[in-house]
Amino acid sequence: MKRTRPTLTFALSLLTLSILLYGCNKKSNGLFVSEVNIIPAPQSIEPQDGSFLITDETTFSSSEEFKYANQFFQKYILNGTGIKLKPQSIPEKADVRFKTDTTLPAEGYRLSVSENGILLEGADKAGVFYGVQTIRQLLPAEMEAAMVLKKSAVEIPAVVITDAPEFSYRGMHLDVARHFFPKEFIKKYLSYLAMLKMNYFHWHLTEDQGWRIEIEQFPRLITHAAFRDETLIGHYSDTPQKFDGQRYGGFYTREDIKEIIAYAEAHHITIVPEIEMPGHAQAAISAYPELGCSGEQVQVATKWGVFENIYCPNQKTFAFLKGVLTEVIELFPGEYIHIGGDEAPKTQWKQCAHCQKLIRDHGLKDEHELQSWFIKEIETFVNSKGKSIIGWDEILEGGLAPNATVMSWRGTQGGIEAAKSGHKVIMTPTSHAYFDYYQSEDPKEPLAIGGFLPLEKVYGFDPIPDELTDEEAQYVLGAQGNVWTEYMKTEQQVEYMIFPRMLAMSEVVWSGPTDNFEEDYPDFVNRVELFHERLKELDVNYANHLYSISGEVLKRKDGIYYKLSTPTSGKLIKYKLPEGPLTEYHEPFPIGGMRTQIKAMVYKKGQIVSDTFVEDITFHKGMLSKIKLNTAPHKTYSSGGLAALNNGVRGSDSRYGDSEWLGFWGDDLEITIELGTQQELSWISTSFFHAPGQWIYSPKNVTLLTSNNGKDYQIDQTLNLEPDASRVNAILNINAIKTKFIKLKIPNFGTIPDGKQGAGNKAWTFIDEIVIQ
Repeated sequence: MKRTRPTLTFALSLLTLSILLYGCNKKSNGLFVSEVNIIPAPQSIEPQDGSFLITDETTFSSSEEFKYANQFFQKYILNGTGIKLKPQSIPEKADVRFKTDTTLPAEGYRLSVSENGILLEGADKAGVFYGVQTIRQLLPAEMEAAMVLKKSAVEIPAVVITDAPEFSYRGMHLDVARHFFPKEFIKKYLSYLAMLKMNYFHWHLTEDQGWRIEIEQFPRLITHAAFRDETLIGHYSDTPQKFDGQRYGGFYTREDIKEIIAYAEAHHITIVPEIEMPGHAQAAISAYPELGCSGEQVQVATKWGVFENIYCPNQKTFAFLKGVLTEVIELFPGEYIHIGGDEAPKTQWKQCAHCQKLIRDHGLKDEHELQSWFIKEIETFVNSKGKSIIGWDEILEGGLAPNATVMSWRGTQGGIEAAKSGHKVIMTPTSHAYFDYYQSEDPKEPLAIGGFLPLEKVYGFDPIPDELTDEEAQYVLGAQGNVWTEYMKTEQQVEYMIFPRMLAMSEVVWSGPTDNFEEDYPDFVNRVELFHERLKELDVNYANHLYSISGEVLKRKDGIYYKLSTPTSGKLIKYKLPEGPLTEYHEPFPIGGMRTQIKAMVYKKGQIVSDTFVEDITFHKGMLSKIKLNTAPHKTYSSGGLAALNNGVRGSDSRYGDSEWLGFWGDDLEITIELGTQQELSWISTSFFHAPGQWIYSPKNVTLLTSNNGKDYQIDQTLNLEPDASRVNAILNINAIKTKFIKLKIPNFGTIPDGKQGAGNKAWTFIDEIVIQ
């Protein structure tokens, strides 16, 4: 089932409306004039004639019920302009008035701006607060730079906006365990959520690499587990691995957490604290070795990944976890406690006599059912305290706890399974919601874990899978963006990775998923371009790829052409071929030869606004061939489609997630290539990515078969591969054979062995360009 985004009640896009009403953000005679540019897009906008002026004579009335919205609004106007609104005790006489309208949907609001004043009606306290956030975006971006400018008046366009969220859970996550971020940044992070009408903050507080929350019963969690001896430098897959030799850590005191909770409450945000179990527990076990199955001393982890030191399901562990959860529940007022449940290797449980006895005594089938028993024990305790648990989708394995909410991250299948069984679901698949993935193919991007998640893919996310019926879809509460910080050491890096992708996620969960991407996305991108001005005023280190260039090889009957594009409208692209002049781009142009290099830049108002785009293309006999696969690439790693295998473009040596690599999870791969005519060939080559830390393994061998009729194939050769770098090249020499069909058989590596990252899971295979000469 697919929910569709309600259409706006006027024919013009938000961007067009802003231009028609006011053009650019004009300023004159100390007067601010605003423009309409709202993210997430409201459900309905009706433009009216005129505008309203906020001055030092403007009066304001609102119920104390809306104290947080009242405080935010008055402070925002004062800090942004120096204008102090005058209180009006008689609501009907106020120029600006906030009131309740219980006929509106939960968290919804109606904003009416006329020449006579502003009326904001909300379904509830949250609805009024979100209406204030919309007023904020109707006001000039310069007002975000508090106390910088003093103005005598600020103008807001006359408009009627009726709005409410599509999903009740609209979340963002932050991992503070891999890298620690101070209290003031957490509050700033929360302010970003509030601006975009997001209402849940998933706070990942414990990990193998550090424990970040003070627990009074267990002081060694902050004196020992909160600090590691050193930290990995560079990427996990680098060989050899290097470390900085510097002690690192930090934690939040109970008073810090109370302050952050109060700040979240004032911004209508519920915090979901995460205490990981039974895996990702090495820091805690380092502080209290009796919590592990071996009882041996281990260090707080100094590198990333998954570790075999997990909580042992014994009485000491349950006493510890119940003590921790008691203090966490006392601190956090929200309904949910996240208990993790992901990536828990069972190696130690298999070797533990106590664990094996538990399996026998409780009639459990295996260690997966033992984890399910573990989670159910914890859920019973959490439920007894009036709270509910959330867990990553691994908690489905071995049987789901009765009242658990599933956070589906390994794709959407876990969420589908949970919803079909009547469990609440929050969608956060790696394919659309992992903001630690690269967001651009630009080689100058800061180091990231891998993957590729551009803005447009986040925007195109639909949290409701087609496999669900209307009734089952009601169990999907919403979605969230995840920010894992292995490769984010600073606040600026976090901001760079969340913006602007967080804007897209906010629109998905508030406005609803688009049902017309081709029309909606260009409008969204134009609004993002304008929203960047607001982020600048807020001093946010956002990523700007709106002026980036994408290239595509097109294959036509009359030859091979090249297409250039850039996301935002109204820009000019100029390109250059090796032997040609700088040329304005208007349509795809022909390319040819043995090799060529295309350079291009984006111009705005005559000025270069992009980095130089460079694409190298190597022509070969397979570029016009037809390719068939026995299995489709995984949808997370398929952005280049089949064309990525024979478009003449080589994938990155360091990033498996770009559009030139195709990824397959656990599948034996068979690639059939039809050349069209019988051709004499000398060699065929391709490449595989090899990064065991990311569960990616080069195949052990590749077999080449040839045929002249597409039915009867003969084996030409099998090449054994021994990976010694991240790119593993496979070159098959075929001695001037004449053939019309080629088949490559590429067996998957198989199950990842014990002791390796992802042990017990299927390995990934990533393949690049197939070059035929």
